[in-house]
Amino acid sequence: MAANLEDPSAGVLRADNAKLAHEIDNYADVVQAAAQADQAEHKMTIREALRIHKKAVFWSVVLSAALIMEGYDVVVIASFYEQPAFLKRFGVENPATGQLLIPAPWQSGLGNGSSVGGIIGLMINGWASERFGPRRTYIISMLGMIISIFGPVFSQTLAQLTASEIICGLFWGVFQTLTTAYASEVCPIVLRHYLTAYINMCWGIGILLSSGVVRATLTINSDWGWRLPFVIQWVWPIPLILGAYFAPESPWWLVRQGRHDDAEKSVRRLTNNDLFSEEDARKSVANMIHTTAIEREMQNGTSYLQCFRGIDLRRTEIAMMVFAIQLLSGENLIGQGVQFFVQAGLGTVAAYDVNIALNSMFIIGTVASWFLLSRFGRRTLYIAGLVAMAVVLLIIGALDFNDTDASKWASGALLVVLNFAYNATLGAVCYVLIAEVGSTRLRAKTIVLARCSYQIMNIICGIIVPRMLSPTAWNWGPKSGFFWFGSAALSALYCWFRLPETRGRSYGELDILFENKVPAWRFSKTKVDQFGFSAGPPTPADEKASRDSKQE
Repeated sequence: MAANLEDPSAGVLRADNAKLAHEIDNYADVVQAAAQADQAEHKMTIREALRIHKKAVFWSVVLSAALIMEGYDVVVIASFYEQPAFLKRFGVENPATGQLLIPAPWQSGLGNGSSVGGIIGLMINGWASERFGPRRTYIISMLGMIISIFGPVFSQTLAQLTASEIICGLFWGVFQTLTTAYASEVCPIVLRHYLTAYINMCWGIGILLSSGVVRATLTINSDWGWRLPFVIQWVWPIPLILGAYFAPESPWWLVRQGRHDDAEKSVRRLTNNDLFSEEDARKSVANMIHTTAIEREMQNGTSYLQCFRGIDLRRTEIAMMVFAIQLLSGENLIGQGVQFFVQAGLGTVAAYDVNIALNSMFIIGTVASWFLLSRFGRRTLYIAGLVAMAVVLLIIGALDFNDTDASKWASGALLVVLNFAYNATLGAVCYVLIAEVGSTRLRAKTIVLARCSYQIMNIICGIIVPRMLSPTAWNWGPKSGFFWFGSAALSALYCWFRLPETRGRSYGELDILFENKVPAWRFSKTKVDQFGFSAGPPTPADEKASRDSKQE
């Protein structure tokens, strides 16, 4: 094991670099350079990081824009369930009222279609992005996206539309995780939470755009009232393909492929060469080599099965639960905002107007999360967000016992508050956590499995939430807040015991903390020496041992 020793004299967990001799050429020099790079990264201020890594920020923002497309595409279908033109084409008459509606089973099918396709796409991405690299996987998936959009645009039945959503979901699944992994690998520690949390904002921008477009097409009485929002999906792929073509490859992926010289070139493309020299790039890559060696020494293998073995099992469990809790928190009510508002008693136009305010919270909340993440830890924000959402959900459920217009508007306003609380905490922090808890060599697959847990939970919610809100099914309406109150409360309890604090930690430090099975509540206070310098730096004798080990 590479990092299972505790140095009582120093009071820290430290790595035993002598055991890495067979993993690294010239490992004494590599460890020294890695330590210098790590120290510089930990001391870097936000302003310095932005000056040095502004290119990395730019390319991360460009590739993350795929989530704007996905946020728009995935959510737009749920906004159609009360749209007159969509109901005219696909609706079924309610025998009790004579009004057109989309039956709850078909709502489940439409909502879950993209989730089913997404799970398949996620699994493909976990293999393809590690085999071919993030950029090539991104470009090929975008080309597939262009073709798949023809399906929803020209669908004539709910069955055709559902099948089209499944096919589109195959490619959406790729972008859900690839962008998160890329953002976490091209930026320094001090910027990591900004760029990974920004992914949540991209989702929000897409969702806000979809609600605005659907609101604007309410007055179109023909099939173009629902087709036009689908047609707009063709706006995204070509610019994003060009962005991915010119973007630098992830240096971490290049290191895992043994392409160290190419990794240095990539680091140079991602940094300001006037402030970050060739020597700095060499040291940065040395840190990546050292971290990768630690992980290989701890656990061999990079398959999906490895994610469920040894210390990686705990890391995978946390990532999967963090993503699943996004829905267990009651956030799924937000995705059904228009229907929730209509069932609460608001008119159709008013419901779409409030839905725009609701979806704007994705952007406002994410911006708020940047300030909160700088002040508080990931664990603190995630648990606090769950508690806040549980309280709001309880109030929403209680208000439904008072059947007045004021209560109906209050329920709508509280759903907006719920969405702000979600995006300022869980929504943004989730992407930060899943990018940090997995090991670097299994990061893509860990994020894939985490997103799969979300999609599985999304399928379950896609079955029960429409029935909670549909007047022809369970018809709970706002009282469904009681159910999600209990779910959010239990999720907060899980996080208290299992969710660790990853703030300010390098990937090597996190490896050692997990290797030593440090309890979640002790992560923030445990000191770590990932280079083992508390036992003395590597010596020429260590270098000789390294060469002898390789010759044997």
